Amino acid sequence: MSEPTSLRIPVGVVVERHRAHTPWLEAIYRPVSVLYGVPTAAPWTTIAADEAVTTLYAGEALVELFRTDTAQYQANLASGVPSLWVVLRPVVTEIPLALLKVTADPSEGEAFTGAGNDLVEAVPMPPALIETVARFIAQHPPSGSFYKRERDRSVPAIEPARRRAKERTRGHD
Repeated sequence: MSEPTSLRIPVGVVVERHRAHTPWLEAIYRPVSVLYGVPTAAPWTTIAADEAVTTLYAGEALVELFRTDTAQYQANLASGVPSLWVVLRPVVTEIPLALLKVTADPSEGEAFTGAGNDLVEAVPMPPALIETVARFIAQHPPSGSFYKRERDRSVPAIEPARRRAKERTRGHD
């Protein structure tokens, strides 16, 4: 039987809430870490708190690995600081953010930065997850480098029409 072409890894996300120093915001949220596995705590449970910073368990997400993206995961691990990208989306609730996505693909994480008001933050990848991603890459090695075709250097289609027009005007001289 063949190996699965994707892998779903449950993780927990930890977020810090900092008191904002502006009249327009009550707090500023920032993802700070990802836990390998999922704790039994409910989403948005307070882990620690002091006067300025509250650390919260934001909830569960799935890191999905796909066979077709192993080159991006490999580049992530080779970067020296393997990261996960946590995406939080603003919502109109008591907790003003919803956990949308956690990804190990740097290009997917970057793509979320262009989508409206999403909060996207790279956080360190846990060592156990680094091992899992490395095993997935070993099972599904990248299929080779990207090859970009070059266009044919033929004469553009407009060129023959120009030549015919010139020949017609020469004949009337």
